[in-house]
Amino acid sequence: MTDATNPVGSYNEWDPLEEVIVGVIDGAAVPPWHPAIEATVPPEAWEFYRRNGGGAFPAEQVEAAREELDGFVRILEDAGVTVRRPDPVDQSRPFGTQAWQSTGGSSHTFPRDIALVAGDQIVEATMGWRSYYFATHPFRTIFKDYFRRGAGWVAAPRPELTDASYNPGYAAAKGPSRDPFPPESSVITEFEPILDAGDFMRFGRDILVQRSHVTNRFGIAWVRRLLGDRFRVREVAFVDDHPMHMNATFVPLRPGKVLINPERVPEPPEPFRGWDMIVCPEPAIPADQTMYFCSRWIAMNTLMLDQERIFVEAQETELMRLLEKEGFTPIPVPFRTVNTFGGGFHCATLDVRRRGGPEDYFTD
Repeated sequence: MTDATNPVGSYNEWDPLEEVIVGVIDGAAVPPWHPAIEATVPPEAWEFYRRNGGGAFPAEQVEAAREELDGFVRILEDAGVTVRRPDPVDQSRPFGTQAWQSTGGSSHTFPRDIALVAGDQIVEATMGWRSYYFATHPFRTIFKDYFRRGAGWVAAPRPELTDASYNPGYAAAKGPSRDPFPPESSVITEFEPILDAGDFMRFGRDILVQRSHVTNRFGIAWVRRLLGDRFRVREVAFVDDHPMHMNATFVPLRPGKVLINPERVPEPPEPFRGWDMIVCPEPAIPADQTMYFCSRWIAMNTLMLDQERIFVEAQETELMRLLEKEGFTPIPVPFRTVNTFGGGFHCATLDVRRRGGPEDYFTD
């Protein structure tokens, strides 16, 4: 079981939720155009980034997303969950290193991307986009408080993110390969450890990770060595030529059940051969809806309140109907504008504390 004296304790994605960080949208800015952006965002959004990088998103969308996030917080608090929020920050202010300059983005909206909670320890990610170089800073007030109260807290090595970290020829490197995502087809190189926490998913003593356009093998090796024998870090791969974060591809619901993306998961990864793979239905998000950061499959980006209750975007009626058939109780919450900014309930939260311990759900 989790340590009652430690404010941080979360080993999986489904035990009863007790404390969570929920992001904020205030101050979000459009990340400047860069090959790392090109490799991950929908092509129909490319021109938007070229025109508006460093500027603001439409004010009415920011306001709508703020209302959705605040409404979600009220629902969590009514359910007895303690909610923390990061410090707001003006992401349009420029920053940089000796090698490059940038402005920020909307990383303070999606805490799942910037830190991994591994048991009683917070692990800050490096982040693969220059625009997210200081992505963890809005959360430092919270992390410092947790550390003072007994939590573990460590940050991955600050990356240089020079041109040596990026592979401008990544698109041309795609082709027939036995590897679903050949190293040379990633926009990031193996020059230094790079990792986004959104590429990790927790299953008790096992933590799944995918290599992507924002997480390389060097970064995976760093996490594996950091966590040591406490956790088994298992690398998995899916059929996705623009991978970035796992929670719109492979979403755990409870022991034995996973929600999968039918376009990216033709068969379950090796450890999950005996688990039920619930195929997510076609998203209700209109095909012509503006999506700045991700595909319509963000609709499957749900969050478990416990092993039965699950937060689902209010318009995803087919998904809720399927989950009800599988024995879950969907909690519909409006979140469509937040989806537009690139995240769902899982992205917009970092579950700091869940009741439960480091169970072993697999046998090697």
